[in-house]
Amino acid sequence: MSRKAIIVGGGVGGLAAAVQLQADGWDVEVRERAPALPGTGTSLGLWPGALRALDGLGLGGTARRLARPAAYGTFVRADGGLIGNVDMAALRRRAGDAVHVTARPALLETLAGALPAGVVRYGSAVGDVRELSGYDVVIAADGLRSPARTVLFGDAHRPRYAGVTAWHGTADLDTDGMTETWGHRARFGVLPRAGGRTNWFACAPAQERVPVPGGDLAALQAWFGDWHPGVRRVVDHVAETGGGHVRRNDLYDLAAPLPSYVSGRIALVGDAAHAMTPDLGRGACEALVDGVTLARELTARTRVEDALAAYDRARRRPTQKLARAARMMNRAVHTPRRIAPVRNAAMRFFLAVGRPPA
Repeated sequence: MSRKAIIVGGGVGGLAAAVQLQADGWDVEVRERAPALPGTGTSLGLWPGALRALDGLGLGGTARRLARPAAYGTFVRADGGLIGNVDMAALRRRAGDAVHVTARPALLETLAGALPAGVVRYGSAVGDVRELSGYDVVIAADGLRSPARTVLFGDAHRPRYAGVTAWHGTADLDTDGMTETWGHRARFGVLPRAGGRTNWFACAPAQERVPVPGGDLAALQAWFGDWHPGVRRVVDHVAETGGGHVRRNDLYDLAAPLPSYVSGRIALVGDAAHAMTPDLGRGACEALVDGVTLARELTARTRVEDALAAYDRARRRPTQKLARAARMMNRAVHTPRRIAPVRNAAMRFFLAVGRPPA
């Protein structure tokens, strides 16, 4: 008799857990409140650990075909001067792969496409996860503003505004590498995207949930219009196309880290467990690894409680360490002009001697 799992949330972590559990013979049900898979979305970097997780699901080849490997990673100043480079060759030697950049909708479609029809129930919200019955395990993958996290651990672990907002979009411009530009309290990034296009993002301090005076396009031009030509090229392109596809999201992490990713027979994965600012580009990667790790522990162990305890031991410490590092990076990047040279020197040193987590 197969064991039953319900997964609340059809994002990256929830779908990854569903694919692994389904392959291991579990009876799986996924509830997703959105009416369908998203048709649009930004790019995200798949680091080697996330690619290994996809390989374990039998989806690594598909994910790579839909992605573009980043030929380089570069950090520069607003005037175009070099801060430092990510050694992609060293990363490949150490971890066996480079960073691949993919569109979030493509990754979600890949994961959902590996599940039989009907496993994911779209337009199906879940109220209190504690009231779900008839399942051996409940997996809460319900995102940044996770209702499950709140009912299980309380409001102390609510999302906390980082003081920074992000604009992002896609441009019909080509690049084969990742470039991030750091200026006075702001930054601008470009990433490759399949089809010869570019995903871009821009971050700057702003009031939470407050419209920017003059509109988002005017804010982009005011913050970044006099930066180096690589940034101006994108900003000018956005202006020429009317700026109608610019999206804005305020940035958050958790006000306090969770004491556990498990409560009874309920486990949290992804942003529900460890929402972090996107400064390290690791949110989706860690959600993937969460989902696969949890599913494998559930299959490998007879008792669900033992599996959940093993998952918590394996994933809580490294993900919370990454969340702290992302928060520190966010604060360092959005620093006043007088401190920027120290920030840049510290980053240059880290890129020269450090080893980014793969």
